[in-house]
Amino acid sequence: MHATLCVCELIPTLSTRTRLVLVIHRREARKPTNTGRLAILAMPNSEVLIRGHEDDRKDAFVAPEGSRPLLLFPHEGAIPLDQVASSPGDDRPVTLVVPDGNWRQASKIRQRVGGVSDIPCVTLPAGRPSSYRLRYEAHREGLATVEAIARALRILEGDRGPHVEDALISVFQAVVERTLWTRGVIENSGVTGGIPEGAQRHDPGQLGATRGQLPKRP
Repeated sequence: MHATLCVCELIPTLSTRTRLVLVIHRREARKPTNTGRLAILAMPNSEVLIRGHEDDRKDAFVAPEGSRPLLLFPHEGAIPLDQVASSPGDDRPVTLVVPDGNWRQASKIRQRVGGVSDIPCVTLPAGRPSSYRLRYEAHREGLATVEAIARALRILEGDRGPHVEDALISVFQAVVERTLWTRGVIENSGVTGGIPEGAQRHDPGQLGATRGQLPKRP
């Protein structure tokens, strides 16, 4: 993405009771189409764990004391998140562990990251299809990582949940639409909020060689 289309100023600061732990595959971490890091940039109460290095032997994942860890992925037997969130008798803040990568990479987190196999697995209730248009998803229920996080936080954050979801989806939408615009796929009218003055499009002949980056917050 050209610097003229940077979304840094659009990234909100979201204070959440839920702690987000993004477990990202090393190959996914380098992709400009990654969306999980948008949530990390917006949420001070979050952290990133990089996995996938064969010679890297990290300690097992340990949830913060006093929190309730949950793994967000639709493994067989996963419990709907709304049922878990509404269950009485446990008011501990949630540590939400979210795998980030393609479907195959994400599905292996239980076997590849120590301490995760014992975490209860939760899944999102059925909802609208993904609005991600930058990558192909083979699974019908597949979502961009930030979409999944946003929908989970809508449930976990109580009255503030809808605000948190809307804020994350807004910056996600900006990234998607500005990227499509710079590729010449959509026109100005298709970009929510319009295009910043002086924004540049990629040279169509150079698209194959261009590599963008999701923004790093100043």
